[in-house]
Amino acid sequence: MGDHDGEGPRRPRLRLDELLDELQSRIDEVRGSRDRLDGLLDAVMSVGRGLDLTQVLHGIVEAAVTLVDAEYGALGVIGPGSGGQRLSQFLTVGIDEETVATIGAPPQGHGLLGELIRRPAPLRLEDLSTHPASAGFPPGHPPMRSFLGVPVRVRDEVFGNLYLTGKRGGAAFDAEDEAVLSTLAVAAGFAVENARLYEEVRLRERWLAAGSEVTSALLSGAPEAQVLEAMTGHAREITDSDLAVLQLTGDEGVPRTAVVLGEGARAHRDRVPPRTGTLAAAALADRAALTTPDLADDPRESAGAQRWRGFGPAVAVPVGTDGGELGVLLLLRRAGRPPFTDAETAPLSGYAGQAALALELAARRRDAERMALLADRDRIARDLHDLAIQRLFATGMTLQSTRRFVDRPEGVQRLTRAVDDLDDTIRIIRSTIFGLRERESPQGAQGLRRRAVHTLEQAARTLGFAPALRMEGLIDTDVPGPVADEVPAVLTEALANVARHAGASRAEAALIVRDRALTVEVTDDGVGIAPPEGRRRSGLGNLTERAERLGGTLTVARRTSGGTRLVWRVPLPAHR
Repeated sequence: MGDHDGEGPRRPRLRLDELLDELQSRIDEVRGSRDRLDGLLDAVMSVGRGLDLTQVLHGIVEAAVTLVDAEYGALGVIGPGSGGQRLSQFLTVGIDEETVATIGAPPQGHGLLGELIRRPAPLRLEDLSTHPASAGFPPGHPPMRSFLGVPVRVRDEVFGNLYLTGKRGGAAFDAEDEAVLSTLAVAAGFAVENARLYEEVRLRERWLAAGSEVTSALLSGAPEAQVLEAMTGHAREITDSDLAVLQLTGDEGVPRTAVVLGEGARAHRDRVPPRTGTLAAAALADRAALTTPDLADDPRESAGAQRWRGFGPAVAVPVGTDGGELGVLLLLRRAGRPPFTDAETAPLSGYAGQAALALELAARRRDAERMALLADRDRIARDLHDLAIQRLFATGMTLQSTRRFVDRPEGVQRLTRAVDDLDDTIRIIRSTIFGLRERESPQGAQGLRRRAVHTLEQAARTLGFAPALRMEGLIDTDVPGPVADEVPAVLTEALANVARHAGASRAEAALIVRDRALTVEVTDDGVGIAPPEGRRRSGLGNLTERAERLGGTLTVARRTSGGTRLVWRVPLPAHR
């Protein structure tokens, strides 16, 4: 009885302690769940607050690692690949940069990571090495055991997958971890969509600003080459491309490389692109933008894909209007970089079309200006012929009739000299009239005057300055074709000698048709030419042979005022 009485109060007290311990455990569970719920809400708010897509993606991985107490975390962004879908981006948390460099190229989604690409549903493993799809780790990779992966959806599309490994404390991920991570993945989908929409708006603004700048530059009269380079540079910068190539369609559809900017630009600048068997040619034929995740392995790039070794993702966009295609803009990224997305390439076609329209409008404006210039030249030529020449001719006749009234020989000589000067002036004006009335013509039918002007423009690049040009006589009328064909070569060789040997700061070329002969004269203010003894310079020898073949001569002499005077003279037939 006494023992019974002594044990009676102890048993209720022990029962009460158990109840209090159980209550405390439940309170701790509730507090832990509340803390975890608070952490989940904070994570959802954090990832939903960002607008920069890259920062949002990093924030999602960091929040996931914290919520499920994992050692390592990663987010794999799914993109198109040559054999289907693959991981186009792989962002990690918990692995330092040195380890990442040791591991090498990021995973493409072929092993266990690809299981979520093939079957987008949560996957939880106590030991990831036991899964049939596990392919092991590359050298230098840290050991990992427990695994939890969930897909991240943007609307109805799987954007990527969250991968968590290494539950701290050695435990496995549980159902609550899966539920928390799945909830975070839903919030991450909304955050990614918001960041994408914001990025698309920013991209459109940048494309509009770039298109406006190109159009303004063209319509304000900026050089076309400068505008094309700016257009290509904007496209490369906005799409974050490593290399940009603008190919223009030349005569008979033959492409030529007009602008190359970026990595390895020098290697591609002088290459002649193939007419067929390229992604650019396919885009031109389809009149649509074409993309590829790996240009080197794309079957459309069959004509020398080795040209693009080291590059992967690419997009080719036709540059043209309804009136015709002007060329193709090709943008490339280094191998391993993300492929071009629809959001990046969608505005590219509009930008290229706007630039092409601006180019066409600028060309039409130049044609209109050229026609106005030619009409003005016609007016000047008529005025010179009807007014200046007639007055000069009348003045010459008056002077000639005046000579018989002059008794002193000196006066007669002066009058005769004045009449001769007037005749020379009339010939120069008539020659000028022929030049003013010359019209644009195809390359093969261009007159000698225009060919001479073009030759001097080309020589100015080598000389470093523009040489002067003087033309007298009926150059396009009295010089026959075989003789005219020699003149550009004579001017080119003579001016090349000036550039190589003279050290001149000024040069002048003259074409003179007079007394049934064509004279090509080139003078400079340089150091003068001193032909080597015993042999002629090869260039001067060629000029001599050209003159002798036409029955003419070549003379080269020092000028008394300094420099050199080269005279190439050939006879002309009396009648053509």
